[in-house]
Parts: sequence; structure tokens; C-alpha cells
Amino acid sequence: MSVEQTLWAQDATGLADLVRKGEISPVELTEAAIARAEATRPDINASAEPLYDAARTRAKTVDRSLPLAGVPFAIKDLGIAIKGVPTHGGSRIPAWLADVNSVLTDRYLAAGLIPIVTSTSPEHGLRLMTESKAFGITRNPWNTSHTSGGSSGGAAALVAAGVVPVAHASDGGGSIRVPAACTGLVGLKTSRGRIPLTPLVSESWYGMVVDHALTRSVRDCALLLDLTHGPDLLSPYAALPPKGSFTAAAARDPGKLRLAVYRKSPLGLPVSAETLVALDTAVALAREGGHTVEDIDLPFIGRDFFADFASSVASAVAGTMRAEALRVGRSVLGDIERATRVVARFGELVSAGETYAGLQRLHAASRQLIAETAQYDAVLMPIIAHPPLACGGMDPKGADELIENLLDKLHLSALLKLKPLFGQMMDKSLWFTHWPAIQNVSGQPSIALPVHVTDAGLPLGIQAAGRPGDEETLLSLAAQMEKISGWLCRRAPLRVPS
Repeated sequence: MSVEQTLWAQDATGLADLVRKGEISPVELTEAAIARAEATRPDINASAEPLYDAARTRAKTVDRSLPLAGVPFAIKDLGIAIKGVPTHGGSRIPAWLADVNSVLTDRYLAAGLIPIVTSTSPEHGLRLMTESKAFGITRNPWNTSHTSGGSSGGAAALVAAGVVPVAHASDGGGSIRVPAACTGLVGLKTSRGRIPLTPLVSESWYGMVVDHALTRSVRDCALLLDLTHGPDLLSPYAALPPKGSFTAAAARDPGKLRLAVYRKSPLGLPVSAETLVALDTAVALAREGGHTVEDIDLPFIGRDFFADFASSVASAVAGTMRAEALRVGRSVLGDIERATRVVARFGELVSAGETYAGLQRLHAASRQLIAETAQYDAVLMPIIAHPPLACGGMDPKGADELIENLLDKLHLSALLKLKPLFGQMMDKSLWFTHWPAIQNVSGQPSIALPVHVTDAGLPLGIQAAGRPGDEETLLSLAAQMEKISGWLCRRAPLRVPS
């Protein structure tokens, strides 16, 4: 088997084992990943910044005894810093050049990973499709006319296309789980406080953003979490510590679990028949594993909950645009896309008092959610309401221009008149995915499971949400479902190396 075929066939754990045994070298793996990145670039357009020279240098000196020594990797062009590498955030705002690594970057390097590229993101992570004016459209390796999801769509495309076996990703409203669902990958949204975002920020979007990875295998997801979790000195809080290692959790039988399934759209929006088939597939796998599954309802998670979530995000985006303006020394409203500008301007219209009150309402709903689902080891629910959309399928088609023109005519005192308009914008933003933001608000962990492929040949994953701090149960359940289903053997049909 060639190095290129090995890169395609193995997960990160398997590649690192081959490196330790001397059967393959970090230099060979790095060159194969770079070649694969270049070969697939025209098809998927998932790389923001190439890091080829640094990768080649690192591959020559990496300690082969490290847990993931020599494994090619990608870091998202948003949220964490690599010293000396431009960070664009998917935007046409002048790039930021970091003079320090993020703590998470240092942990990746300490594990032996070799970053070869930064991966594309929609502008400031605000869309669930990875399309931007700055970098164009990132495409799904399963069918390049369809989306790889967002905002970690570049990371997902690189893993699904066999460029790297694992990639850094982040999730503020589904941005790990939606790309995982679209590309047939495992994607764990970690508990709040599990992985530090320092020193760039202590928390992002009022604590709703978390970082981890997109992977092919559950064991890679667990191992990478073992190597990167734990608070930094600047962390404002930390998740509950695990009882053991995450790797051990993924390797053991979960026992008999009590599971729930939530089938409804919390926004009352349509859910495709394919999504419900995917959910039924997950339920069948869980029952085959010996677990009980019962239907539940969450009536207190509805439109008001998502309106408060969307309003909080808008407030955070407004603050980010102020920080960017300070950094570049001028207004950036002319640099950003109209959709981003509309969100930021809504954020400026929401008072500090209303933002605080909205966050308190979200916290109250989270307490009720956690209390009422505490009896279950995990709750199965959809991630995306429809199979992966065609590229451009969430194009606002003039709606953003209409909303911005209305904003120009309204005074701050007219905020109450904006609420119906804000609701329409929220529906347009979230109609593709109605569920993932629930766990970003509550701080619970949730793992995307690649349980289904549609008749059209597109992946459609679902998620299992767990108790706060309990990634171990999720990883154990996911590994069992992976073994029963055989999904680990699936690969996207994009120019398989010969």
C-alpha cells in the first residue's frame, strides 16, 4: 500500500502507531498530505493558508514517541492562533498576524501533530455553510455540488477528502456537528470549559463557543480530547473532570444505557423524511446495543429560547466588529459581508440590559433542560433538518439588503418593531438546523454520529447529547454504535488515491 493509500485508509491513531513502529515516516505522511491537499483543492476549496514549509520542517524533527507523532492536521482559520500565520476568520477584513500560539495550538504541537493548512470558515463562523466572499465556496467531498456544512466546513471537507485524518474545529451553534452530519464524520461538541480558548479570549459568545475536532473515528476523537483538555491559568471555569481517560471510555462497553429521543423541531419548522430516517437508524443501533430508548418532548425549548440565543450572538458579533475596528484603525462595516453586517447592526440595537436579561432566560431554560433530562444517559436528536444543501442553498437572495435598508430607517427606540423582523431572520438562518444551539446554551456535550447515507449518496448524521461534563458516556456509546454500524469504513468517493 502506498503512503497516499495509507493516509486515506488509516485514522490518526493508526498512522501514529505506524510512525512509532518505523513503518512510515512523518516526512512521508506530510508529503502525502500536502500532495492530497493540492490534488483536492480545486474540488473542495477547503484550505485558507498553506503551512507547507513549516510542516516539512517540523516533520523532520518531531519526536516519534509522541502520541500523534507525524500525523497531518488542519487548524481552523478562526478562533485559535498560530504564531506568525495570518488569521482571516473567513473575512475580507485585513488579516491578523498572531505573535503567540493559542494554548490549544501548543497542545496540538505537543501531541506531535503536523499542521499542514488552516481550514476555511464562513465569515466569523456565522453561517452553517462554508461560503464566503473572501475564500469562495467550500464543497462536500461526497458530492461537490453540495455543502460540507459550517462553520467548520473546511475542516470537515479536508478530513472527508482524506487530506488529514483529524482537524481542529469549533462550535458556537452547531459548527462542529453540522459539518460532521454533512460529511459522514464524528464531531464532538465538548462540555463548556473542557478545552481552553486562551490567551486570545477567556470565553467566546458568552461561553457558548467550544473547540475540539472533526475525526473519522471515535477513538481519535477520544485520544485528541485526552491530549488537549484541562483548564489554563487564564480559564474562567473548567468542566467537571473525567473519571478516567476519554480513550479508555471509548474502548469499553457502555453497559445498558437509558436513552431518550427528541424528534420535534423546537422552532416548529419542517423536518425532512430523510432526517427522521437517520434518527430512526440511530435508535435502532442503540437498541441493538442493548439500550432502552423512549420518546420525550422539550416544550420549554422553543422560539423564545432561540430568539434569545440569536440576540446574544448578534450582541457578541457587534462587539467583535468593534474590536476589529479598533485593531485596524477604522470601521470594518464596509469590509464585511452584508449578512454579517446585518447581524452586527442588530447586535448594536439590543441594549446591554436586554442582552443580560436574555442570557438569564437562557440559563433558566438550561437548568430546566438539564434537570428534566438528567434521568437519561443521552438524548438522541437531529442535527440538520434536511440532507446537505446544494451550494448556495442558503443565499439570502436580497433579504439581507431589505433588512439593512429597514435598519437604516429605524431609530434605537424602534427596537420592539424589529422583533418580528428579527424572528424572520432567525428562521432563515436556522431552518437548515434547529437543534445544535441547545447544547451551546446549556453547556452540555453532544456528539455527531454518522449513522446514515441518503439514497442520493449524501451523509446525514444525528447527535447524542449528554449530561454536563460526561463526554465519557457519549464516547463509549458512540464507539459501540460505530462498531455495530461499520460506518468507520465509509469514505467519500472523491478521487481515491490509486
